[in-house]
Amino acid sequence: MFRHSHISRRLAAVTVSLVLAGGAAACGPKGSDGESSGGAASGATGSQQKGGTLTVLNNEPQSDFDPARLYTSGGGNVPSLVFRTLTTRNREDGAPGAKVVPDLATDTGKANADATEWTYTLKDGLKYEDGTPITTADVKYGIERSFAAELSGGAPYLRDWLVGGDTYQGPYKDGGKGLDSIVVPDAKTITFKLRKPEGEFPFVATQTQFAPVPKAKDTGVKYEEHPVSSGPYKVVKNENDGERLTLERNENWDPKTDEERKAYPDRIDVRSGLDSAVINQRLSTSSGADAAAITTDTNLGPAELAQIGADKNLAARVGTGHFGYINYLAFNPKVAPFDNPKVRQAISYAINRTSVINAAGGSALAEPATTFLPEREAFGHAAYDHFPAGKTGDPTKAKQLLAEAGFKDGLTITLTHSTAQNRQTSPEVATAVQQALAAAGITVKLEGLENNAFNEKRWDVKNTPGFFLSRWGADWPSGAPFLAPIFDGRQIVKDGSNYNHAQLDDPAVNTEIDEIAKLTDLAAAGKRWGALDKKIGEQALDVPLFHPVYKRLVGKDVKGVVISDWTGVLDISQVSVK
Repeated sequence: MFRHSHISRRLAAVTVSLVLAGGAAACGPKGSDGESSGGAASGATGSQQKGGTLTVLNNEPQSDFDPARLYTSGGGNVPSLVFRTLTTRNREDGAPGAKVVPDLATDTGKANADATEWTYTLKDGLKYEDGTPITTADVKYGIERSFAAELSGGAPYLRDWLVGGDTYQGPYKDGGKGLDSIVVPDAKTITFKLRKPEGEFPFVATQTQFAPVPKAKDTGVKYEEHPVSSGPYKVVKNENDGERLTLERNENWDPKTDEERKAYPDRIDVRSGLDSAVINQRLSTSSGADAAAITTDTNLGPAELAQIGADKNLAARVGTGHFGYINYLAFNPKVAPFDNPKVRQAISYAINRTSVINAAGGSALAEPATTFLPEREAFGHAAYDHFPAGKTGDPTKAKQLLAEAGFKDGLTITLTHSTAQNRQTSPEVATAVQQALAAAGITVKLEGLENNAFNEKRWDVKNTPGFFLSRWGADWPSGAPFLAPIFDGRQIVKDGSNYNHAQLDDPAVNTEIDEIAKLTDLAAAGKRWGALDKKIGEQALDVPLFHPVYKRLVGKDVKGVVISDWTGVLDISQVSVK
């Protein structure tokens, strides 16, 4: 059901930014006080006005700028300026920003009794950039073209969820028949028929696949060069596959139909392919056009934060975000000695989270974790610490458990990690784990692999290491895309990418996942996700290490810094410039 949510998360983690460049789903936690960090940046205060040019300085190009091919939720970041969807994320700081709200639709959807059908009604007055009306037939067609093999890359949920979606090959091959499970009785109404109950369908309806595409304007793989805008901005130039993207106002966008996007700047100039250090230096200096610049994909690092900390003016321009993301140690219980629960428990007690967080960049960039779910209400977080190791580990308790497991003289194990310098699955973090376990009598040999080889190995069910560093992020702020891909036994993939590292196939867990999926009351569902996380945690199938924190600098003339718990990064739709 959620098995492909890794795609956006994996990319995000590699750059510590992800599809966040395009505004993926939720990734990264906050402090326990829940205070929104958006207000930490000077741009969060002061009056905002229309006009000017906003410059976006990014590392990763905004490639595949076609709503069918983009892997985002919440509508994306830069994409959401051009593509409106049936629903979208709430554009507010912190926890309120983790809610799904209407966009093109009048509400977040009406479900039938068992949540196997969802119906939406379009708002009045919706138009494309050319002034023609937006219809539900366009929404249906936009979704159908995302099934075409030549437009692959987007989120996979509809292929799994829609009746007939598993065999549908898109409108270029269906002879005009369309997908029967998307019903359009009139120009304002659309109904989706699902294979099974999905109470969180409104979250999926934020994906860019739900952006309307007029069939007459569809140019296939070339559509990304000039997609037809339904949002406040239109594409006037797309160079080098999204490396340089120029957006200008869509005069036919009616703000009365859009409560979420502010659309202050007249023009948005997205420049990508830049070195991260160069981006942060340009934002820091803020000279010329860079004074009205932001980044949607580049974090500040430890050294840069140390320099900024000594400059109050610069520090006031740093926004802090949290995204639904977990970095953890994964066990494969099919491999000895990790088939022994007491060995897994011993490692859980031995871990020194303080040293791990220092390796991850320090407490400003990482927060300790003892639960798999992020510490945010939207994810259904329930506090627990089944193996309390304190801040620096409990080697005494670890040695006791090792003795009970038959290893009173200690043991030697291998930890597999990536050689990529990402401060998540990298050598620094692996070394911190190695040193902590040494204090408990556990000798850790490090196996460092090039990042692609590392990912291939940890996702190969036949060759999954017994012990490795891993990470996961959710495609939207809920416990569902966190727990289902990792712990649902029916999602164990024998030939392909498998994310259920423990190969857990517990009927009780599988059944509870299905029962929660039936709930359209997301608050009630959240409590059950938290309870399920706590129950699974008792088995010590992983060791939660930390949640990343995102620190982003903005130009000195930027106002309107809004950072939600959905994306963890500045929301470009709220920004204004002097």
